[in-house]
Amino acid sequence: MFEFFSVKETLTATMILFAVIDIVGSIPIIVGLKKKFGKIEAERATIVAGILMIAFLFIGNNILKLIGVDVNSFAIAGAFVIFIIAIEMILGIEIQKNAESKSASIVPIAFPLIAGAGTLTTTLSLRAEYHDINIIAGIILNTIFVYLVLKSANWLENKLGDGTLQVLQKVFGIILLAISIKLFTANFAQLFSTYVKF
Repeated sequence: MFEFFSVKETLTATMILFAVIDIVGSIPIIVGLKKKFGKIEAERATIVAGILMIAFLFIGNNILKLIGVDVNSFAIAGAFVIFIIAIEMILGIEIQKNAESKSASIVPIAFPLIAGAGTLTTTLSLRAEYHDINIIAGIILNTIFVYLVLKSANWLENKLGDGTLQVLQKVFGIILLAISIKLFTANFAQLFSTYVKF
């Protein structure tokens, strides 16, 4: 397996996953979640997200086939989740209630924020072009960076004022909304072309 290791492939896979995960763009969400839940379990969120991505790389297609769901339908479901998070950010409302939870770790940080439908489907598409070892290395590098961002939540909260955070939250909310719409339309078009024959 290690004989196929390539620095170039690893860097490419890392950059693609970095763009899809967009943890830097998620900073306003992370700070908002920290305020909402009181604390973020960075280690737990990072480990779960990393395991989800690596596991999905190998058994993603099999799992989806087992439950009778195709990748496009899975991505559309993820688009709806991202859409709801975006609406919450833009309008400043609370759609999903988490009164009993004392921390944000697995949901919504590990899934769908880090290892969301977009990220998981991207890992599957990367497998068609790159060797597994390079994709795994890319996932590990991204999870390390994610961990550093999550651990810096307190510092980020102090450095960024409430006004700046509110502006950033709305801006990134609109970006997330655009991503959700793009994810929906692209995968809906695929489903439409697959099931509707002229």
